[in-house]
Amino acid sequence: MYYPDDRPTGLGQIILLCISILINSLGNALTVSLNLGSALWTASAVNLGHLFSVSLGNMLLFEGIAVILANALLLRSIDWHRMIGNLIFMIPFSYLVGGLTRLLVVTGIQSLPTWLAVIIDVVGVMMIGAGISIYQRINIVLHPNDDLMQILRFRYLHGNPIIAQFVAYLPPIILIVSCFFYQPGHLGCERWHLGLSAIPRDLYRH
Repeated sequence: MYYPDDRPTGLGQIILLCISILINSLGNALTVSLNLGSALWTASAVNLGHLFSVSLGNMLLFEGIAVILANALLLRSIDWHRMIGNLIFMIPFSYLVGGLTRLLVVTGIQSLPTWLAVIIDVVGVMMIGAGISIYQRINIVLHPNDDLMQILRFRYLHGNPIIAQFVAYLPPIILIVSCFFYQPGHLGCERWHLGLSAIPRDLYRH
């Protein structure tokens, strides 16, 4: 799985990628099922799914495809290798998050005491950060949202990772707020999700 210099082999990279997607998906599923705050893009997908009666897995995939197309517009070119890689990432990730969320809800996770639910939610956020860190370092394929941040950072924002991350978060924030104003009477703990922006990205990756 590793070369003598501790670099992962090709097979090792694929295994680590699969592990990172699973960790990331489970972290997202935990935060969504607990309904105490999710990653911003995931929260926007939950809200849009409720609004249009679309499953979470499908909505995550739709959002991913939309970001892939937006990335192509920002790059002003069609990079098929990048786009197909993003899609390869999004398909298992989207449906793992959707499936694991349903499974966790069935287990009764939402009935946990608040203090325990908060701890598990924080663990979920940490899992998301860990998963992102692993697949960014492997750098075989990326989530299109991470590609969006990198494109903004290096093509438009002079390499500034902080501003790039804030700008990349604007679309899901706008979507969440739009869902709230579209049906404000439905913003409740049982239905709508708020996003957490404290999802660690590998800001200093080059």
